[in-house]
Amino acid sequence: MKHPPESPAAGVAVLRLNPRYRDDLVSHLLQLPADDRRLRFGHSISDDAVRKYVAGIDFGRDSVFGIHGAALELIGVAHLALDPVHRVAELGVSVDPSSRTKGYGYALLQRAVLHAANLGYRVLFMVCLAENGIMMHLAQKAGLSVVIERGEADARLKLDRFAHGGAIREALADQFALVDDMLKQQFLWLRQSGIESASSSSRTVEAANERRRTESASETLQGTVPQRA
Repeated sequence: MKHPPESPAAGVAVLRLNPRYRDDLVSHLLQLPADDRRLRFGHSISDDAVRKYVAGIDFGRDSVFGIHGAALELIGVAHLALDPVHRVAELGVSVDPSSRTKGYGYALLQRAVLHAANLGYRVLFMVCLAENGIMMHLAQKAGLSVVIERGEADARLKLDRFAHGGAIREALADQFALVDDMLKQQFLWLRQSGIESASSSSRTVEAANERRRTESASETLQGTVPQRA
């Protein structure tokens, strides 16, 4: 059954990644259990093939998004492979097993939809194994049409810049992610140093307040945000 598109999951900071994150991307994908890695790529894939895949990501053309854990490790990743000739975008998503059921996969998918729509792409699609129930559920929840044939599922969404995009929404999403990342870096530094001065504590509180302000503004623009699955 096809569901209408929903707003991005609230409170999930999705950061736009750059080439400096290649090693983190490799670490994230290599720590996935073998079966999860097979579901992510549609076939079994060796460690060397994973490294080759990450090394081949063209950050000048494609867009890659990630969600950081408390220790700044990548716990969720979305690779949006863009075809500028045909104006279609292919999406691949992976989430660490210990971080599932928290809305991360859905947040990554919706962030990719927002970005592709703002760039003027016509269609976003995902191809996965029909047994990948998690991705099929996320696709249907985000409004993608799913067709299953010969053991593979093809999920597609016709993009509309007005319905799925929004430059202000994307700017707020980027700002929220940067503030969230800064806050996590501060907490990580404080935990590692074991010392929290009055000034550093004040900066942490200020960053937390900025994060709440950004999230509140984002939710106001998006309207009521549904509960995560």
